[in-house]
Amino acid sequence: MSSNQQPQQSSEEIDLGQLFQLIGNAFKKLFAFIASIFKGVFHVIMLFLLFIQKHFIKFVIAGVVGVGLGVYLDLRKQDIFVSSMVVEPNFNSVQQLYNNVSFYNELAKAQDSISLANALKITSSEAASIKKLEIESYSDENQKVLLFDKFIRELDSTTVKNLDFEAYLENFNTFDARFHKINLISTNSTVAKKAQPAIVKSISTNTYFKEQKATNDKNINFQEEIYNQQLNEIISLQELYKDVMVKEASKEIGGTNISLADNGNGTNKEIELLKERDELKQKIVALNLEKANKATILNVISDFPTRGAKLGGITNQYKFMLPILLVSVLLVLLLLLELNKILKGYSKK
Repeated sequence: MSSNQQPQQSSEEIDLGQLFQLIGNAFKKLFAFIASIFKGVFHVIMLFLLFIQKHFIKFVIAGVVGVGLGVYLDLRKQDIFVSSMVVEPNFNSVQQLYNNVSFYNELAKAQDSISLANALKITSSEAASIKKLEIESYSDENQKVLLFDKFIRELDSTTVKNLDFEAYLENFNTFDARFHKINLISTNSTVAKKAQPAIVKSISTNTYFKEQKATNDKNINFQEEIYNQQLNEIISLQELYKDVMVKEASKEIGGTNISLADNGNGTNKEIELLKERDELKQKIVALNLEKANKATILNVISDFPTRGAKLGGITNQYKFMLPILLVSVLLVLLLLLELNKILKGYSKK
């Protein structure tokens, strides 16, 4: 028995020893592979540094030439000004607004100063100074939440259950925003203010939108009349109840009593009238806000300033961008030359 157990134990020890040896070899290979990667990266970095050292003077010359040329161009170029106006389109006029701004921008890009001057009601020289017009939505997360709340209020309960805020945001586009910002970029700091009336009027004089506004005004006035009539009726009822309560209080106990304390279900009629009057007041306030917000087809939230702000930043200055451009071009050319040498040497082998 003992003689049979000893060979089994020795074979198990051999198997475990081989297993640990295999694991050790695997870790050695893994560490060797990782070390080779670091050596390769270090080798590439050293080659690049040697390359920079070899051509350092060339890069310095390219940078100095770029700075000098950039300063010269910055001194000669005209100042660029940007002006911004924030608007709120009503009656689904946002698409037309974007189309108009895009049309103005195409005229500016084509340098068609005559057509642009006629469209914006400015002089040809002022139109020629306009370099670009652009429009973008102007909304933050709070505004998106308010728009989502307004959106779900118009849906039935079944549809609302299958819709969440994340899905709404995924389908949110530029036209859904409440506010939009128009930017006018020009070499003339005052031209934006002069062009503003024409931009606003191009939407306000549209026949379709004018009819939509007229219909909306009629509906608001009609709703306002109904609310005022209901409010007057509630006030009359409150006065009637007060008169009845005064008469009840003046009667002797045990006489004929007309009770208005409740309507059969334990609720006080005066309290109900107060609640209805409060709800009606809230509706009237909301209607007045809607009336104010839709008083015009295009609400101007923030006008173009009298003078535009000078467009600055590193990306708009040649003395910063030209050195980077020249050094980058030189780097690419030198790398291509080095690659050509390597390919020639390889072909000889």
